[in-house]
Amino acid sequence: MRDDDSELGREIGGLMDELGRFSAEIRTKLKTQDDRMTRLDRKTALAARPALEAKAEGQPHRAAFGAYLRTGEDDGLRGLGLEGKAMSTTVAADGGYLVDPQTAERVRGVLGATASLRAIASVVAVDAGSYDVLIDHAQAGAGWADETSARTETGTPQIDRISIPLHELSALPKTSQRLLDDSAFDIEGWLAGRIADTFARSEAAAFVSGDGIDKPTGILSYPQVDDDGWSWGSLGYVATGTDGGFDDTNPADAVIDLVYRLGAPYRAGASFVMNSRTAGALRKLKDADGRFLWSDGLSAGEPARLLGYPVLIAEDMPDITTDACALAFGNFEAGYTIAERPDLRVLRDPFSAKPHVIFYATKRVGGAVSDFAAIKLLKFGIA
Repeated sequence: MRDDDSELGREIGGLMDELGRFSAEIRTKLKTQDDRMTRLDRKTALAARPALEAKAEGQPHRAAFGAYLRTGEDDGLRGLGLEGKAMSTTVAADGGYLVDPQTAERVRGVLGATASLRAIASVVAVDAGSYDVLIDHAQAGAGWADETSARTETGTPQIDRISIPLHELSALPKTSQRLLDDSAFDIEGWLAGRIADTFARSEAAAFVSGDGIDKPTGILSYPQVDDDGWSWGSLGYVATGTDGGFDDTNPADAVIDLVYRLGAPYRAGASFVMNSRTAGALRKLKDADGRFLWSDGLSAGEPARLLGYPVLIAEDMPDITTDACALAFGNFEAGYTIAERPDLRVLRDPFSAKPHVIFYATKRVGGAVSDFAAIKLLKFGIA
């Protein structure tokens, strides 16, 4: 018995020695691995640190583009490769040069901040000449059945294809060559500001009333019908019952009717769209208890609200006149789609308007109603 105990003790001791050697080996390997990772982290940190003399990202293109604007020298742009994340196409001298990423972002930022449908609509970037929206505006049928009865065929949903063509939007700002020769003149900032202002005003007008001929189709260019007889392909309206104004007895009723003519799924993200004169008239409306329908934003940057829904002031909406649809209400993210190419091109022309230099800036953009059930109008008329 004593021999068995000693044999067991030797085996346990040998096992403990093996575990100790294994543990020491693991600790050595882990320490080696940790030292290696530390060295890699240090190397990565040093490599990622920007050099003090390095140019900021996009600066080579910005410098070459600035030289092109000032002097017409395009050698720098011809040999410059553009990063795919910044621009979607390559330099094309015959059609103008792509604006550098900083200036392009500046222009797009101004366009997004302007008071137009762009602020609340769905905006998509495309590389083709048009953008197709597939709309399923009819639900699939359904039926009840017990365990053994035969199932009958149900209705099939209807899918419409709405094609939004892209149109060319252009601006032709000009300046003198003497001003371009002045190194203190911020040519990139000036050009971005002029282009942004021109494009923003043109877009805002087209998204509201554009006829679709070489420009986007605005929301007010579609057929308008009484909402009681609304059908796909037109926008339904609610009439105030008064020629060129609100009802004298219950002026707020028409606005409330407009809100609840819009389907419940759309109301969650809906907004009002009107110009400043219409907003001035609506600010005075009260409900039956004497409370104003309008409320201002509680913090800076928050939009005013009408019946709890945000208000976008778009000056291209019509004034309150006879039979004018001066107020729109809807979920514009679902109801209106803006498609655009992400690039902006500039062509320098020093010959057509001597001694001035013209800059021909172009971009491609389109817009159309993509869901006719998502937008309703208030018509200031009898019916």
